[in-house]
Amino acid sequence: MEIKLYDSELKVMEVLWKEGDTTAKQIAETLKEQVGWSKTTTYTLIKRCIDKGAIERIEPNFICHPLVTIEQARELETTELINKMYNGAADQLVASILSKKNLSQEEIKKLKQLVRDLE
Repeated sequence: MEIKLYDSELKVMEVLWKEGDTTAKQIAETLKEQVGWSKTTTYTLIKRCIDKGAIERIEPNFICHPLVTIEQARELETTELINKMYNGAADQLVASILSKKNLSQEEIKKLKQLVRDLE
């Protein structure tokens, strides 16, 4: 399921991914504390997510259930980044990331194992 979620919608989803099924009221309270959003703003974003099929509304009490996993959202965002910035070449993204960071021996070991697992 490919659903494009914008940054503000991802904030709503992050609450659900962390907390699990949550009332809209609780999401609004959490996001008011985290980013200062009003209840109206949060409810508008929840409605957008429902309309896109990312959230299911369960009654009673307007409980929000995530229909998109964090892994699905990450995969879509990563694919979009690779296509947009690297012409679809994932190896160029990885090279760019690795060239900007001093990796520890442990991180290098993990990366080598990931590559071996792909082979």
